[in-house]
Amino acid sequence: MSRTSVKFQFPCQKSENVTPDIMIKMISTSVILALLFTVPTLGIFLGIYWHTDNLLMGVIIGFSIHFITLGFAHPISQSISSFFDS
Repeated sequence: MSRTSVKFQFPCQKSENVTPDIMIKMISTSVILALLFTVPTLGIFLGIYWHTDNLLMGVIIGFSIHFITLGFAHPISQSISSFFDS
């Protein structure tokens, strides 16, 4: 069996310019953003559903909170990235 290696190709940069520090910054920023978008939404949805037994209200409020936080994704991402720069 032959193995093929996958090489990441960034459109704006050559792959030689991507250092491990940049990759660590990208991965940690992505993980923090994923946690910020999913954990509060799931917590609100499950909290409303368990306390009221109303699935529809939990879904509507959970999704609305999720899309509100997605609207602020760019400023949140910039502040997390600036935290890793210092």
